Amino acid sequence: MARTKPDRRSFLSLLCLGGAAGALAACSSSPAQARDFPIERSEAEWRKRLSAQQFAVLRQEATERPYTSPLNKEKREGLFACQGCGNKVYSSRTKYDSGTGWPSFWDAIPGSVGTKTDNKLLMSRTEVHCADCGGHLGHIFDDGPKPTGKRHCINGVALKFIPA
Repeated sequence: MARTKPDRRSFLSLLCLGGAAGALAACSSSPAQARDFPIERSEAEWRKRLSAQQFAVLRQEATERPYTSPLNKEKREGLFACQGCGNKVYSSRTKYDSGTGWPSFWDAIPGSVGTKTDNKLLMSRTEVHCADCGGHLGHIFDDGPKPTGKRHCINGVALKFIPA
C-alpha cells in the first residue's frame, strides 16, 4: 500500500479545524456566569437593563470597536462606574490617553474590580470585570505609565461617567 505525502492544503485544513475547536471551547463560558457576584440578574433582566452593545460587552465579553467611545475624550474630573450596576470602578485621576482607542486607566478604585486569566485569541491576557456584577470591562496590560505600569484598557460602553 502506497503512502501518500500530506499536502499543504490538508495541513492547513487540520490547523484551522484545531484553531476553531479551541476558539469554540474558549468561548463556552462567561466569567460573569462562572461564579457568584453580589449583584445577580437573569439574562432577561440584563437584556432589559442594557443596550444590545452593552449586553454584548458586559455579559458576553465582546469588545467595542476602537475610537468609538465618547469616553476617550472625557477630561472632566469624576468617576467612571460600571454601566451594568453602577459600581464606581475608575477615577478620572488615573485616566490617560494610551493611544489605543479605548479609555485607559493606570489603576482601578481599590476593591472595585476583579481579574481572571483570559486565554481566548490564542494568547494569555488578564481580563478585568466589575467586582459587584461580574460584567466584563476589558483587559489589563503591563505597558502602562507609572506608578503601576499597568494599562486597564476598558470598553467605554461598559462605563458611565459621573462628573464630580
